[in-house]
Amino acid sequence: MPFFGAPLNAPLRDWTGRWVWVIGASSGIGRATAAALYSEGARVIVSARQAPALADFVASHPGCVALPLDVGDLQAMHAAAAQVRSLVGQGQGLALLLYCAGHYRAQSATAFDLAEMQQHLAVNYGGVLHLLDAMLPQLLASGQGHLSLVGSVAGYRGLPMSLAYGPTKAALNNLAENLYLDLQPRGIGVSIVNPGFVETPLTAQNAFPMPGLISADEAAARMLQGWARGRFEMNFPRRFTAWVRLLRCLPDAWYFAAVRRTTGA
Repeated sequence: MPFFGAPLNAPLRDWTGRWVWVIGASSGIGRATAAALYSEGARVIVSARQAPALADFVASHPGCVALPLDVGDLQAMHAAAAQVRSLVGQGQGLALLLYCAGHYRAQSATAFDLAEMQQHLAVNYGGVLHLLDAMLPQLLASGQGHLSLVGSVAGYRGLPMSLAYGPTKAALNNLAENLYLDLQPRGIGVSIVNPGFVETPLTAQNAFPMPGLISADEAAARMLQGWARGRFEMNFPRRFTAWVRLLRCLPDAWYFAAVRRTTGA
C-alpha cells in the first residue's frame, strides 16, 4: 500500500516521441492540452466533431493527426480506435488517452428539458463508455498507458443551474475511482481532472461571476504537472477548488444554506 502522499500513478514526465490521443480537442481545455503535449514532444492525435477546427490545429502543429469523431456514435468510436491502433503500432501503445469532450447548458428543474439532459448524458458520460468499449481491450493487452477523464468540481455536490451538467461529472468521478481500482494493478494509470472555472466556449455562456477563472493554457499546464506527479485527481485553481472540496464535508442543511446564501438561489 502506498504511503500518504506517494504517487498513485506512474509519473508521466517525458513525452518525447510518445503517442497521446486527445478527444475533445477542437477548443478549450482539450485543444490547449493537445498543444502543451505537442510542445513537450508528444506525437498527438486529436479528435472532435469539428473537422475544420482539427484541420486548423494540425496545420499549426505539424506531425499531429486529426481523427474527426462523434463520441455518441459507438461504431465511429471503434473505427477511430482501430485507426489509432494502426498509427501507434502494437509495440509502443498509447502513453495517454485523454477524454475532454463535453457539453454544457445551464438548466434548472423549473425549466426541465429532457433533450438537453440526454445530450449531456450522451456526450459527457456515454462517450466515455463508448471509448472504454473500444479501447479497454487494447489497454489491457498492452498492460500500459494512462486514461484521464475531464470532470468538473460541479460533480462534487449539487449546484444551482447544474441539473444537467453536474450529475454527468459526478458519474465520471465515481467511474474514475472504479477504473483506478480495476486497472492500476494491471499497469494502467487512471486520473480524473476536476477544474473550476476555465475560460472556454462552454463557460463563455455563463452570465454570472466565475471566481478563480483561469485560461485554458493554465489548465493544461496544471494537468501536465498532475500527470508528472502521478496524481489520481487534479483540481484547480486551488484558491477556488479548495473551498468547493470543503463544502462536500458540510452537513446537508449547512451545505444547502451556504449555497443559497452564496448564489442567491
